[in-house]
Amino acid sequence: MNNLKLGVEVVRAHNLLPKDGQGSSSAFVELHFDGQKFRTTVKEKDLDPFWSETFYFNVSNPDNLHNLILEAHVYNSNKNTNSKSSLGKVRLTSTSFVPHSDAVVFNYPLEKVNMFSRARGELGLKVYVTNDPSIRSSVPLPETVSSSSYSSVHPSGHADQKVEEAISGTLAKGKKGSIRTFFHLPNSNGQRHQPPSHGSKQPIIHGVDEMRSHPQATQAVNMYAPSSSHPADFSLKETSPFLGGGQVIGGRVRRSEKPSGMYDLVEPMQFLFVRVVRAHDLPSKDVTGSLDPYVEVRLGNYKGVTKHFEKNQSPEWNTVFTFSKDRIQSSILEVVLKNKDTLKDDVIGLVRFDLREIPTRVPPDSPLAPEWYRLEDKKGEKKKGELMLAVWMGTQADEAFSEAWHSDAASPVDSSVSSTHIRSKVYHSPRLWYVRVNVIEAQDLVVAEKNHIANVHVRVQIGNQVLKTKPVQSHSMNASWHEDLMFVAAEPFDDHLILSVEDRVGPNKDEALGRVYIPLTTVERRADDRIVHSRWFNLQKPSTNDIEEPKKDKFASRVHLRICLDGGYHVLDESTHYSSDLRPTAKQLWKPPIGILELGILSADAITPMKTANGRGTSDTFCVAKYGQKWVRTRTITDTLNPKYNEQYTWEVFDPATVLTVGVFDNGHIGERGSNGHRDLKIGKVRIRVSTLETGRVYAHSYPLLVLHPSGVKKMGELHLAIRFSCTSMSDMMCLYSKPLLPKMHYKMPLTMVQLDMLRHQAVNIVAARLSRAEPPLRREVVEYMNDSDSHLWSMRRSKANFFRLMSVFNGLFAVGKWFKEVCLWKNPITTGLVHVLFIMLICFPELIMPTLFLYMFLIGLWNYRYRPKYPPHMNIRLSCADTVHPDELDEEFDTFPTSRSPDLIRMRYDRLRTIAGRIQTVVGDVASQGERIQALLSWRDPRATVLFMVFCILAATVLYAVPFQLLIIMTGLYFMRHPRFRHKLPPAPLNFFRRLPARTDSML
Repeated sequence: MNNLKLGVEVVRAHNLLPKDGQGSSSAFVELHFDGQKFRTTVKEKDLDPFWSETFYFNVSNPDNLHNLILEAHVYNSNKNTNSKSSLGKVRLTSTSFVPHSDAVVFNYPLEKVNMFSRARGELGLKVYVTNDPSIRSSVPLPETVSSSSYSSVHPSGHADQKVEEAISGTLAKGKKGSIRTFFHLPNSNGQRHQPPSHGSKQPIIHGVDEMRSHPQATQAVNMYAPSSSHPADFSLKETSPFLGGGQVIGGRVRRSEKPSGMYDLVEPMQFLFVRVVRAHDLPSKDVTGSLDPYVEVRLGNYKGVTKHFEKNQSPEWNTVFTFSKDRIQSSILEVVLKNKDTLKDDVIGLVRFDLREIPTRVPPDSPLAPEWYRLEDKKGEKKKGELMLAVWMGTQADEAFSEAWHSDAASPVDSSVSSTHIRSKVYHSPRLWYVRVNVIEAQDLVVAEKNHIANVHVRVQIGNQVLKTKPVQSHSMNASWHEDLMFVAAEPFDDHLILSVEDRVGPNKDEALGRVYIPLTTVERRADDRIVHSRWFNLQKPSTNDIEEPKKDKFASRVHLRICLDGGYHVLDESTHYSSDLRPTAKQLWKPPIGILELGILSADAITPMKTANGRGTSDTFCVAKYGQKWVRTRTITDTLNPKYNEQYTWEVFDPATVLTVGVFDNGHIGERGSNGHRDLKIGKVRIRVSTLETGRVYAHSYPLLVLHPSGVKKMGELHLAIRFSCTSMSDMMCLYSKPLLPKMHYKMPLTMVQLDMLRHQAVNIVAARLSRAEPPLRREVVEYMNDSDSHLWSMRRSKANFFRLMSVFNGLFAVGKWFKEVCLWKNPITTGLVHVLFIMLICFPELIMPTLFLYMFLIGLWNYRYRPKYPPHMNIRLSCADTVHPDELDEEFDTFPTSRSPDLIRMRYDRLRTIAGRIQTVVGDVASQGERIQALLSWRDPRATVLFMVFCILAATVLYAVPFQLLIIMTGLYFMRHPRFRHKLPPAPLNFFRRLPARTDSML
């Protein structure tokens, strides 16, 4: 039975048009959805009506939800003529239908019904989907009946997991349409776009061929000349590998003749899959007649072992083992069933397979059905018991690959490494919210000493985050603050908001006057800047810890708060320069994706050894890729410096101004515990900005893994990647370039830089804590390195690099100034003559100035198209000043915070910093002096200079009035470009006059 319903809560309207001729309107709302219509009550004479009425629509066909549209019409009711006139409407598509747990009240701007109508104001709606069978759909009645009789107000029910899956499925289908959805502001013209054909917004599917075993092309094209700004060893190299779709040559795939498969951005790899399902009818081995069975899969010198069951003669494992075909050293596969014993494990029986007779499976073929095999002894004689197995040859495209035990992820004849820490996984970081706590006031506070003047502040805590308001002295036992405190919280909301009012009774000594516990699940959510209703909370005594149900006292101190979960912001958990996601927290504000980003992690080469094993250097490496809320981790390839991963992942792209980050790490859980404990050591990372990628092109490059060490920059190896960005709608992507980078709440209610830095630090801690509890864990050091959590710390090297970046930005202006100076000095008389002619033409025809300027910039862009980059940008050691950095500056950059260096070294660095700051101080003072000289022109600070300037102003006004402006400009330009024989080496008189003006430097101490 279909219980799916669409819930619509009509909350309020704001700033409606007056329609009754008396400066007001009698408004009501009509809702249209899936052939059903409901109407709210009429609010008489109110331009800001408040309804808070809820309606439930039956969804006749859940599979068609993505094609349904909700329309909310706001009308003015005229009782005299029994008619209605439109005040505007709101049109919502299925992208705004979210589960009840994600729904918030959002103010949608009203748009015009037609070209000749008018509309203004906003309509506050809360739209969600639920399949709660206890909720009955509203019954539509004729319009003649009072609308209040059929405005069904029901208690809100929570949507369960099935609803969320249904919504995600329907929205996935709904991406084909392009009906406009209100996310921020409506189009001013109020036009609606017609939905195109179903194929217009389909993702671009690149045909790929079946994976074949080809040697990788070793041709590597150095993208930089040796004399470039990159050393040859640190440069990016373009490769031409044989991938699943064919060979990549110059960014284009040369298709092979075989049919395509799913994994077309990785090299084909063949694996032997062994699925051990279960066993039955096993013989008893112990004296007690019990059996502790487990299975051992042997292939050459590789061995995989399942877990053992105690006293179970019909065990079930359902475990998959994979063996790389490149490492197979035997033609016989043995599956041995053993009994776990204290002294020596007994062999119950085994099954042998000849690798030449094993079938091959190619997805999307159905999985191979397991079969029962009779156990044999070592001589080949049948024994009691059967084992259910499935054995086949496949590729990494097989669905069993990610959960399998891999032979290339464990050492030969060693299965002691837990498969939990070496297998590949996909993670989703928790959805983060900003929690805004507005502390307004407190009343009826009770202090211990009656004659004591309370110095009161409020301490607010969520998890490990603690903030305090400013202290306020209170003589009347009432205090007022009106302060906003911002926190970060993650779903699901397990923490409580703990608020305590404290009195400062002595130095560093606070006495709690009362506290209140507020579950975050009860806090109101909002997606815009609407005002949230404030509430009074009774303070509990400091000695009580009643979190769930506090006792109610007849008299209690109380505090006035306004608390909300701000879903209109994007919670910044990474550096703003490398953001991979810019969407707001509230799902109903999310826009459809504009493309798909596909990443193939192929291999790593020449990795620097990170540990020792058997007297030689080795590494156990894995890769982590992060984009948006989705993190991926490849399997760990053990005991090799040239690992091959060949794993492919896909992300939806919502904004091209985002960055994909791929890092390589050494697994600290494998091998002996070193000085770093079980920390995962960083090997290097790569950043790729999506906007720098051409649509549909495959970028196959080998990226250098560069890491800055206390001894200098070091190349830790190379990472081979294949990347493709496919655009589903070019028009939508182009429109994004004209829209704000962050959600509109960042501009309507901006946060300070101090708040953003503090909240970003808290967000990184929350994400790291959640991902470190997953299996396998993404440890804190991995999350912090991927998010660049230490990028805000002081670094002399970064300061130099940023200064040189700033100078390179102004190099163009400096070049133009140098060229103009040469023109004025007549270094090339022909060029100077042409400049004179062009200057006079532009002054005589000023309407040509701007067209000439833009045409010139267009021609420059057209000329630079020939030299456009053919590769994504990557780490640049020259730009980062990593190749010329002083060792002491590196030691300072890697110093802890607070410092752990010796006092003499700190004194030397402090003196150096004082020297640099002194230079900056001098430059800032010079700039201030020039501005003060301009102010001194008319301030009579120098009376004679002011008189001279006033006389000049009178003469200039007369000349400007009498002489045509164009002639004056021409004469000024010719004067500046006059021949050197008419110039003097001394400064001109206006400059001498300006330099003699007084500044306020003589008034400084």
